[in-house]
Order: sequence, then C-alpha cells, then structure tokens
Amino acid sequence: MENLQTLPVAIIGAGPVGLAAAAHLSARNQRFILFEAGPTVAANILTWKHVRIFSPWRYNIDKAARAILSATDWVGPDEDAIPSGEELYEQYLLPLSLTTPLKSHIHLESRVISVGRKNLDKLQSRGREKLPFTVQVIHQGSVKQFEAKAVIDTSGTWLNPNPLGSGGVYAVGEIENRNKIFYGIPNILGEHKDRYKNQSVLVVGSGHSSIQAIIELTKLKRDYPQTDIHWVLRKDLRRVYGGKDDDALPARGALGKQIENLVLEGEVGVYTPFQIHQIITREEKLGIIGFQDGQEKILTPIDEIICSTGSRPDFSFLREVRLSVDPALESSAEIAELIDPNIHSCGTVRPHGELELRHPDKDFYIAGSKSYGRAPTFLMATGYEQVRSIAAAIDGDMNAAKKVELNLPETGVCSTDFEEDSCCGVAPKAKIEQNKKDARIVSCCS
Repeated sequence: MENLQTLPVAIIGAGPVGLAAAAHLSARNQRFILFEAGPTVAANILTWKHVRIFSPWRYNIDKAARAILSATDWVGPDEDAIPSGEELYEQYLLPLSLTTPLKSHIHLESRVISVGRKNLDKLQSRGREKLPFTVQVIHQGSVKQFEAKAVIDTSGTWLNPNPLGSGGVYAVGEIENRNKIFYGIPNILGEHKDRYKNQSVLVVGSGHSSIQAIIELTKLKRDYPQTDIHWVLRKDLRRVYGGKDDDALPARGALGKQIENLVLEGEVGVYTPFQIHQIITREEKLGIIGFQDGQEKILTPIDEIICSTGSRPDFSFLREVRLSVDPALESSAEIAELIDPNIHSCGTVRPHGELELRHPDKDFYIAGSKSYGRAPTFLMATGYEQVRSIAAAIDGDMNAAKKVELNLPETGVCSTDFEEDSCCGVAPKAKIEQNKKDARIVSCCS
C-alpha cells in the first residue's frame, strides 16, 4: 500500500472554490486530484452564464489562482468591470483549469458517488485515521476508485434546488408537473425565449435569482405583450428591495430599485405572503393552490413556473463519512452560529478556516457554499479563504492555517427564510461608507 502521506488530496467539484483549492495545494507542492461531474470545469456556472454578478473582477479571483495565471500569457480582465457568469468562466476559470499545474489533475465527467475510509465502514473506529479515503467515481459508465490522504468537498448546492412547496417539501402535484417548472435562472431573453413569450409565468422566490427572472420577463413583455407575470414570495417586499441607494454594492442596489419600480408600476402581480401547497392542471394550464393571509387562494391560469427558492446540500455520497452537520442549517456544525442568517449578513460572518471546517473523520472537509448548507450568506471570497486555510493545514503549516483574515462590509441582516436564496440586507449608510474604505466588498456568488 502506498504511504498515506504520498497520496493526493481529492477535491470534489471544479467550481471557483474547488479550482482555488487546487491552486493553493499546487502552490504548496501538494498532490491533488480534482473531480468534476460536468463536461467542463465550472459547469454549474454555465447554467447561469447570462447573469451578471454584483462585484467587480478584483474581488472574484483567488490569490493563488492569480499567481498561477500570471505566470502564463493570461491577460487579466478590467479590475473594475462586473463579469457575467460566462465571462467569469471564459476569462478566469477555464484559463485557470488549462494551466500546467492544474490541467492534468482534473477529471471531467467524473461524478463522485461515494467517499469513505479504505476497508472500513462508518461504524468502525479502530485505526480509522491511519487509513486513506477511498473515492468512488462514475466516468463514462464505469466506476473507478481512487485513494486520497484528504478530501475537500466543494461540490456546492446548485444542483439540489429547494422545492416549491411551503415547509421545504414538494407541493402536491409538483413532481407530476416538472416539465412546466424551471428550477434556477432561465435565460429568458436567450435560449428560453420561446418557452416564456406570451405565456402566463409564475416566479417563486424572494432572492436575486427571482428578481433577475422578473426583470427579464418584463423586457420580454415589451416585444410580446401577452406575457403575463406573477410573483409569489413569503416575505415582506421591503426586505426584498434591500438597501437600494445605500447598498455597498451599487449593482445589487440597482436591482432592488428596479424591481420596486416594476411592482409599483403594476408590471408584476405580487402575492405575499403566499404558501404553495398544491399544483393542479386545468385544460393544459396550471393552477397554484396556496394560502395568503390565512385564506386559501388559487392562482390560475399559469403556463410556466420559475422556481428560485434556493438550494440545499447533497450528502448522499457521504454516507460512509463521519460528518458533523448542523440540524437546522445543514452547514458544517462548527460554523453554524457564525453564519446563521437570523443574526448575520454576508459581511458580518467572522472569518473561519480549517479549524471550524473539520469533521469527525480527520482530514475531511466541506468548503464553499456547501459548507454553509441552506444559509444564503455565502461569499466567493469566503470560500477562497476557507480552502487557503485547509491547504495550509494539509501541508502541516498550522500557523498559516490559523491565520484567517477576511474583511467584509457590514451589509445588514440576511433573510431568515433558509429556503430562499436572498443574500443580504443593508447596514446604516455611515457604516457602509466606512467599510468602503476599510473592507473588501464581494459578491454573494459561489
């Protein structure tokens, strides 16, 4: 058997945080192997490539990744420009994945189906820490098995959307009508135009994904006037609008102002607070049954539903790993109090690293948006700092692992509804102005 310490570190998921983990391990001459389920790195980002994030480029590139790219003929983007998902992929993530330190270690179309300790199931404790992890992967229809001295799960939550039903469960009839439900952010003005033009469309959710969809639907309506827009959410609209002019991120504030104007102008039919319980079909149309102000209500006729209610982590392939997960947030247990959106915004989460992200199985970590579970407060820069600390610990540099530094702007209290993907509120203007001088401002994009 190969010596444990000579084995590679297995990274699950080649999104921004997974690639950053690879960059930090490479910088420390640590062997690694990176598994990505999609046909390309950052495959999830390409599903929302038409969406522009809130923060400029200078806050979206990991330091170790930048160092690797700077050693090539890579020309960095305008630091003050705000990228779309497609630009994030084409100008940063794809070039990073093609660099010499990373390229040969990335396995695409390789979906991880199981992680555990070699020859030990979850019940057995004796000698557990001395054994390597085994990582089983499906690639081109065949199962392959790899050994690793450590595992960093950065697979995210994007592929596990929350359902439409209130209480975090599927509404009655939701599964049967999935062909008329889009989970996530459709490209309404692009490849999905024909699906929504001149249709009665219901958007469900109160976060930036739902706002993005509604704004694009109103643009579609200019060319296709019979397009009818409805919006169901569970919270007060004033919280959805956010900080507007006082928002530390102007692009995010502009989104809040834009959606407020559309509502005031009557461009959108709003139903709040509304809890969806059932979806029925009536002459090829959908009827949405729910409760508003304690009274049953039916929204009909609806042709299409856009579900933007956030997402949740998938632990199914970690059944044989000893995890410590918060029962409410489904986050890594030790950071639950740090990220609880009942208390914290994106900007008030205390910096945390390897120490807080440990699980009972030694050298197993969950990082990135998945480490936050259902909490909607994750920041890309937070994930970069997480994996920097984890890479240092794996390398035995505990001083660097403990020195976790990340200054973020105070942006108020986030949504208390864990099932929706809203990000942040806003702090008093004076505090924001101070943070503009002193702190990093980053997007809520994983």
